Amino acid sequence: MGDISKDINSNFPNNKLKAFINIKYTANWLNSIEIEFFKPYGISPQQYNILRILRGSGAPTKVQVIKDRMIERAPNATRLMDKLCDKKLIDRIRCEHDRRVVYITISQLGLELLRTIDLSINFDFLENLSEVEANQLSSLLDKIR
Repeated sequence: MGDISKDINSNFPNNKLKAFINIKYTANWLNSIEIEFFKPYGISPQQYNILRILRGSGAPTKVQVIKDRMIERAPNATRLMDKLCDKKLIDRIRCEHDRRVVYITISQLGLELLRTIDLSINFDFLENLSEVEANQLSSLLDKIR
């Protein structure tokens, strides 16, 4: 079992600071795992998030709605969508009534990529947690926010 004090060779004056540093350290660790996982698929974790949002919406969605629903609020969301569009994973649809409004929809290729990813995702790094502990962790993280 890991110990943040040993992992970063540091002592903490109190448990709240230790918890804060541990959350940041773990978030960075998870981010690294996520980036490596998505590399073979040619997308980033943020692009994956956009594809999941679009699949879940089931209908063309305004760019601003996608930005609002993103887990990691990316100021470069439009650029991320440009790349997805270049890869033919999403399509843009201009609003007929207001040309400034753009709707985004997931393409068939995007849906196929998500199905492939869904079959590959595993959460081995969470195996040390029981279902009860995973629920507790989720509740504690919700409580922090």
